[in-house]
Formats: sequence, C-alpha cells, structure tokens
Amino acid sequence: MTALDLIDRKIVAELMRDATLPISQIAEKVGLSQTPCWKRIQKLEASGVLTGRVALADPLQLGLGVLVFVEIEAPNHSAEWREDFTRAVDTLPEVMEVYRMAGRMDYMLRVAVTSMSAFDQFYKRLTDAVPIKNVTSHFSMERIRFSSAYPVDTRNR
Repeated sequence: MTALDLIDRKIVAELMRDATLPISQIAEKVGLSQTPCWKRIQKLEASGVLTGRVALADPLQLGLGVLVFVEIEAPNHSAEWREDFTRAVDTLPEVMEVYRMAGRMDYMLRVAVTSMSAFDQFYKRLTDAVPIKNVTSHFSMERIRFSSAYPVDTRNR
C-alpha cells in the first residue's frame, strides 16, 4: 500500500469525483500549482493508486435495465475449478464485477442485462461453461445510491 499525504488524498478524491477536470482546477482545489499537481498525478498512476480514468454511463440509457446479483456456490475449491470459473466469467460481457466471498456463498457477481430473457440466456451460458453447485439470483428493483468514488479521508490529520 502506498502512503498518501493529504494533498495526494485530495487529488485522488477530486479525480474520483470528476476525472475530466483540467489540471489547473485540480491544482487550485488541492492548493498546488499545475506542474507539481501533474507530477503527483503521474506518480499516483505509476504507483497504481490511480488505475484508470473512465466515463460512467447510465445503464438505463444503454438499455441495461436489469441488474442482478448472482451468488455462486462452487462444487469444490480446487485451483483448477477457480481457474475455469475465472476464464468462464471473463468471457461473459454481462458480468460487471466478480468477488470471491467469505461466508455462505463462494462468489458474488454483479450482472447487467437488458431483460429477464437476456438473463436466462446469460444463466445458461454461465452454467454450461463451468460446473456450479448452486446459483442464487437477486434482482435489483431500484438503484438508490451508486458511487464509484471510495471514501478517501481528505481531512488534515
């Protein structure tokens, strides 16, 4: 883990809020001039703190109005099954996120699809690709809050 000072944390917080801000605005918000601010951003990218800059899209505007959280129970916990599962989910573009979990389920997937029938097709492709002991799907009724910004502490300590 990279140790971040207050200015680094402020830069990261600003970029997570809006990665399209010009360097001049970020520098002003964090109390630096442009060149040192740009050098810090480059350092944050090189160290892996900043992993990319993307545009966030509204899934409804893209026709992806069905969000499903899929719980997977593995038939076993072998390295071979994990590798097969990882390869399988990598081929399914509907899978937005995959987490290996502790607790009663082994994996949690966040899946975005256009419709219930599209989810059924996804489910068939997933279960045909790799043996799975149990699948439980939870359909989101409403997205109440969403953020891609982590809660970075920008207070002076």
